[in-house]
Amino acid sequence: MALKALFLNCTLKYSPETSNTRAFIKQAEGVFQDLNVSTEVLRLSDYTIKFGTTSDEKNGDDWPKILDKIKKTDLFILATPIWRGDRSSIAKLVAERLDGIMEEGDEETGQYPTYNKVAGVLVDGNEDGAKKAISSMLFDFSEHGFTVPVNAFSYYVGEAGPGLSYIEAEGDLHEFTNNMLLLMAHNMVHMAQVLKEKPYPTDVKKLEEQAKQMST
Repeated sequence: MALKALFLNCTLKYSPETSNTRAFIKQAEGVFQDLNVSTEVLRLSDYTIKFGTTSDEKNGDDWPKILDKIKKTDLFILATPIWRGDRSSIAKLVAERLDGIMEEGDEETGQYPTYNKVAGVLVDGNEDGAKKAISSMLFDFSEHGFTVPVNAFSYYVGEAGPGLSYIEAEGDLHEFTNNMLLLMAHNMVHMAQVLKEKPYPTDVKKLEEQAKQMST
């Protein structure tokens, strides 16, 4: 059963500048490819993504083409550096734009296009903030309809304060980070395979009506 993984690199650096987040993604790609998953990477700073909360803000907005790739993938990984102790502004923008899918529910069941897709997170930096970023991003994924399996994240942070980042610090050799990466990939692939065979039966529209009845 062929699976596809889409990585969104939320670095604030523009191509072709070296990105530590891209190096971390490359490490992750190898793990997913070993599990027979094809991979694709987009550096979002190279696109024009408008501010907003819809699926298309018009006037040259590149988000629709990115969203189309999200809808066609099985595994979705958002990768971000740490800035000001949290995810990057681009990673936050992704969460805001994904709000648009809440208006794209299936006509019969009301399920978002992201139902039956599995999401995970990669975070890198040279200071604290990884767990704060991860918790926010995984919550957003769940609310947006993605499935978040066990240990769906990996991160690398150096010592407190300015210092070496993922590439210079040889983060690809960091045992804890690699262990989390292996857990993340294996659990995400397993869950994606499960959902391929047995998708969510949830009838969102029916449950919304039931909630109204419960609340009167």
